[in-house]
Amino acid sequence: IPSDEEIQSAKDRVQYREGLFHFAMTGVSGAGKSSLINAFRGLRNRDEGAAPTGVVETTVDITRYPDPSPHNPFVWYDVPGSGTLNTPDWQYFTAHGLYVFDCIIILFDSRFTMTDLAMLVNCRRFNIPTYIVRSKSDSHIRNIIKESDYDSDEDEDHSRHKALYSSAREQYIAETRATVRRNLQEADLPDQRVYIVANSTMVSTVKDQKLSEKTIDELELMRDLFKEAQSRRCGKGRSQAYEV
Repeated sequence: IPSDEEIQSAKDRVQYREGLFHFAMTGVSGAGKSSLINAFRGLRNRDEGAAPTGVVETTVDITRYPDPSPHNPFVWYDVPGSGTLNTPDWQYFTAHGLYVFDCIIILFDSRFTMTDLAMLVNCRRFNIPTYIVRSKSDSHIRNIIKESDYDSDEDEDHSRHKALYSSAREQYIAETRATVRRNLQEADLPDQRVYIVANSTMVSTVKDQKLSEKTIDELELMRDLFKEAQSRRCGKGRSQAYEV
């Protein structure tokens, strides 16, 4: 358990401010944390003020990104990827002072790892709300379609692609949820929803205020995150709605 001095030091490092809600994004290197933070803030990766992204780990220190909407008193934090040589799994949580955040989003791409499970355990110890999110759904669904030997040249009216997309989407959603449920059971952790998203769809949801036909859990994730912030930060004596 961290001391009062360690807690204050961790808050100082991340510029924690009372009256704001602090979201931390964690996950292994390459999971797409920076891109999703940009999407949450309504930014595409090349927009001014966006978090830097790249194939290799681009985040060395926890980086603070205030929400650009004046209606949303949020701060988003890009946390260095876990499981790297620079940050061993066993000290990931305490080394970065993650116990000071109001909410932690655990992001994964291909596999839900032991590090992700350890993050859930630590968050439960500190009573920190967590959200499990799988990124890059569009890429994963495309890969399932490719594995079916789809040939666009033979599909002039795109009818086969539409059928394959629908099937691949349902397969991907079912497999993702079943895998996370099994991982949680094996770790003796309670069942918890996994949100399935794509960065491009998230940007459209936040910035363009419209739903794509490819939307899976993007809108529900944003609503649930904002509801969490509202109940924990603004539910004391007043009511406030945030913008999605």
